Amino acid sequence: MEKFLEWLGSADAMKWLIDLITSLGGKLLFGILILVVGLFIIRLIKNFIKKSHKLDKLDPSLRSFISSFASIALYIVLFITLAMVLGVPVTSFITVLATCGAAIGLALQGSLSNFAGGLMILLFKPFKVGDYIEAAGEGGTVSEITVVYTVLLTPDNKQITIPNGSITNAVIKNYSAKDTRRVDWLFTADYSCDSDRVLAIIEKVVTSHEKALKDPEAFVKVSKCADSAVEYTARVWVNSGDYWTVYFDVLDGVKKAFQENDIKIPYPQMDVHVK
Repeated sequence: MEKFLEWLGSADAMKWLIDLITSLGGKLLFGILILVVGLFIIRLIKNFIKKSHKLDKLDPSLRSFISSFASIALYIVLFITLAMVLGVPVTSFITVLATCGAAIGLALQGSLSNFAGGLMILLFKPFKVGDYIEAAGEGGTVSEITVVYTVLLTPDNKQITIPNGSITNAVIKNYSAKDTRRVDWLFTADYSCDSDRVLAIIEKVVTSHEKALKDPEAFVKVSKCADSAVEYTARVWVNSGDYWTVYFDVLDGVKKAFQENDIKIPYPQMDVHVK
């Protein structure tokens, strides 16, 4: 112990300490420099992918996926580079990385499933950025498709984040996949009203809308004789973007037309016979 204390006070110990600090300090400073430059380059690449006009021809869904995947890959490369600069042996580092990868893989099975789901969405394209969909119990316009999740915006501007694994394992309704959609209505009228007259009023309102398509023809028929009223079904085809405009306009138009023509809309009723 005394010899060790004597050595600590010697010039040799001081020289060894200075050499150690110099060696580690140089690596540490170089590592910090690589970290700062690496983060700057990653940010430049991400901004390039998002904003570059040269990539405008790419599908927005593919562009979003590439941006997310490139970000993760670049951070991994930066981490490996830092480890090598700081003197971590390559073989040891690979062994530790493989072990950590296996452990992380078991812990993040859900995330890996989401990653696979992202690849499935990109490959089979059940929807793309800008489509209105319903999936996993949620509905909204697709604003972003990343490596592990998809972001939806609802009509009232709420943001919903859904894991890709949940989407690919669920039924997906894509309301924007086709250029046209069919609008359906169900109207009721009193039994005392003439059915031919009611049908003519509904058909006039439906077919006179400027956004209603003429081909295929509109469908207006009696669909059910219910307990309290006669039910009339109306259907018309429209361009997908005009769906809600036509739906609400016709609903309002039929209500007003019924009032103007004295067509009664009955309430639920029951006949009671007393003996």
